[in-house]
Amino acid sequence: MRHSQAVKVVGASGQISIGKQYAGQTVLMEQVEEGVWLLKIAKVIPDSELWIHAGPKKTRIDQAISWARENPPKETDLETLSGRIS
Repeated sequence: MRHSQAVKVVGASGQISIGKQYAGQTVLMEQVEEGVWLLKIAKVIPDSELWIHAGPKKTRIDQAISWARENPPKETDLETLSGRIS
């Protein structure tokens, strides 16, 4: 991991620039102590989608994704399928 330091000036609006390579990314800003902040690039999951990433639902979704990888889609023979329905 590369460590670096830079001197930045907080502008009148209370903002600093951390570099164009981070433009548009979401970051977590943690105040470790007075005058000390830790920034981490983050992915944010909406509350309404948390169920996908936890517990039995995540296990079922992971199993479905594995199954889909092992069973690629193939063209359906409609004649055979309609014969099975009748």
